[in-house]
Amino acid sequence: MWWLIPVILLFLLIAYVVYRTINFKPIDNTKVNKEEEVFDKDITVKRLQELIKCKTVSYKDRNLEDNEEFEKLIKILPILYPSVFEVCDFKELPDRGLLFKWCGKNENDPAVMMAHYDVVPVNEDMWDKPAFDAIIEDGVLWGRGTLDTKVTFNGVLSAAEHLIRKGFTPENDIYFAFSGGEEVSGNGALNIVDLFEKAGITPSMVVDEGGAVVENVFPGVSAPCGLIGIAEKGMMDVRYTAKSQGGHASAPKPKTPILSLSKACVKLSKNPFKTHITPPVAKMFDTLGRHSSFVYRMIFANLWLFKPVLTLICNLSGGEMNALMRTTVAFTQAEGSKASNVIPPKASLVSNIRLNPEDTVESAKAYLEKTINDGDIEVEVLMGMNPSRISTTDCEGFEKVKTAVASTWKGSIVSPYLMVQCSDSRHWGKISDKVFRFSAMDLTSEERATIHGNNERIRLETVNKAVEFYIRLMKQC
Repeated sequence: MWWLIPVILLFLLIAYVVYRTINFKPIDNTKVNKEEEVFDKDITVKRLQELIKCKTVSYKDRNLEDNEEFEKLIKILPILYPSVFEVCDFKELPDRGLLFKWCGKNENDPAVMMAHYDVVPVNEDMWDKPAFDAIIEDGVLWGRGTLDTKVTFNGVLSAAEHLIRKGFTPENDIYFAFSGGEEVSGNGALNIVDLFEKAGITPSMVVDEGGAVVENVFPGVSAPCGLIGIAEKGMMDVRYTAKSQGGHASAPKPKTPILSLSKACVKLSKNPFKTHITPPVAKMFDTLGRHSSFVYRMIFANLWLFKPVLTLICNLSGGEMNALMRTTVAFTQAEGSKASNVIPPKASLVSNIRLNPEDTVESAKAYLEKTINDGDIEVEVLMGMNPSRISTTDCEGFEKVKTAVASTWKGSIVSPYLMVQCSDSRHWGKISDKVFRFSAMDLTSEERATIHGNNERIRLETVNKAVEFYIRLMKQC
């Protein structure tokens, strides 16, 4: 009868797993404001058109930039948003930082709303429409920066313009903090944070670009998901260099630089960084997992048992789910010989690495060297930023953002998540743990693919949804 013991234990385990799955139900505690927001939608689109026409392209090499285009944008702001300039204090900070202060009825819990007005370069030949003509066709506005992030720049200022004209005064101060160098890691946003730190101002919430309202991004969930980033992964660029005596390709030696680097690349691909369920990811799983299909609910309700299964899914599928769970390594550049019949005296690979919150620049470099295990390959960190501070969700600031999202995109499931990209908002971590990353748009996978790519464009409905979101958010401040 001893064999009954494992059978009983297995039965109890299955029963426990099923019990937890059945009780892993959605928690509907999000406030939704059903009041309709009425504002001039045509003028908000026209404002964004004018912003798009400013070729505010930023480069690492500042000599390539057209400073007149940046000045042109700043000069038209009082024309586009006259009430904002009439009511708000405005100052320019070094490295193209712009800061507005809208005084509220008190100064206790100020809010900060961010965006950047610089854009990445454009390959005009690959676009179907001119990138800076702001053409509208079939309800779509074409142009570099429509999504990243002049739409939210316009959304913030248009919302404030609308509310000021209606005679609205916020309960607390609201700051609008904009950078003209986010795409090249400029210091504009950092200078604004330093100003706050020196003045002893602690924001009740900071809202910057990040997640959006998207579909089909979580296993087993078909409803739109409004994802609010509460942390960012870190980033590294790493160069791997191998050297040799070179020589003619007709008589290669057993260990050539490119062969060594190829082996290193394969080792890192076959031995990825460990998976970690960090607090932002755990909260996402706990929120969205409850809305998933039964099999996935069973996994997310019982991660203590099924984490190896989830890790296997990540390993096989890659993509966004895998990026949420671990530090990722993407090889992006290679350099070797100048001629096809010459063994290079030196060859190199470069990878872009996105750091999980459990990893650091130092620990990641150590893992790379240990995994490659080749003393002849130099591992050099070209650039490195550690993961951001993780923000709390147990605060009024998060609830306000959550309410604004759910009220603007009704029927969406609002959830925290880990942002895999980097933004200016990371600088605010040194003075606040209430930094939230949400790009006020609902985006298809096709639209998301145009960010930093060709044919960037935005639906006019999306332009106005961004304004509606900020109106709803500002009303709570």
